[in-house]
Amino acid sequence: MDQLDQYRIFLRVAELGGFSRAAAALGLPKASVSTAVRRLEAALGAQLLHRTTRRVQLTREGALFLERCRDLLGEAEELQALFREEPALLRGRVRVGMSGSMAARLVMPRLGAFLQAHPGLEIELGAGERRVDVVREGYDCVVRTGAVVDPSLVARPLGLAPVVNCASPDYLRRHGTPRALDELAGHRLVHFAGSFGQRPAGFEYPLPGGGYASLEMAGAVTVDGGEAYTGAALAGLGLIQVPRLGVAAALADGRLVEVLPQLAPEPMPVTLLYPQQRHLPRRVREVMDWLAQVLAPHLSPWPSAVGSSL
Repeated sequence: MDQLDQYRIFLRVAELGGFSRAAAALGLPKASVSTAVRRLEAALGAQLLHRTTRRVQLTREGALFLERCRDLLGEAEELQALFREEPALLRGRVRVGMSGSMAARLVMPRLGAFLQAHPGLEIELGAGERRVDVVREGYDCVVRTGAVVDPSLVARPLGLAPVVNCASPDYLRRHGTPRALDELAGHRLVHFAGSFGQRPAGFEYPLPGGGYASLEMAGAVTVDGGEAYTGAALAGLGLIQVPRLGVAAALADGRLVEVLPQLAPEPMPVTLLYPQQRHLPRRVREVMDWLAQVLAPHLSPWPSAVGSSL
């Protein structure tokens, strides 16, 4: 096992917070993982990890080395690629995270062609509503919709996702199609909550002088996931306010109908996030560029005043 292998093993232990989890992710015996880290610590002359019976934590030296370790591994991969017969080929694994609806409706249909163009590339796609810990869980990048406040990550704004008000034809037959804000009194809203127990946000709408307000509305269903949110509307359980990119197909084939377009909620920012490191592997840069191209037709331009990091 060479030094780069030890670096890779340490990186996974640090990201996953334990030797057992790292061993499972790497497909190695736990003893081999532990031995590799001990040898690395001996070579460096520093303790990188605090070990307890439940988990491991980085020491101050370990945190400093972790940041440099990512850069060294990225630089080593780029250097090795210079001497391959086909240095332009992308090789290795890239772990990406995004919502399930975005993955299923926008990314998966185009992923096959991308992988055919880069046969040495492997994609691990975490598709779900859970907000992953990018660094600790070893993600190379994630796509997030909504406000982002995480100083430990680099943010690459992709654009704004227009949000639409919509409902199923069955719901509108039973409750009528609202034409103005004051007609929502007799309607139901499917509520979305990041965690149950929170007060429902209500129906968001623009104000004539700028800005947005929220109207409290009745609703019998509250969900905490995007797929369930759209599913509730398809089942006729109420109105929803959802990024257009997630329901474009349902609007096109009539399973959902847009209502009150003049009262569309504020567009939602869509951002690519990735860990801070001086050297970003080329395969990660290429995957992020490809994701930006896939999502671009579904997004509005980001305001020029917004910076490139959050």
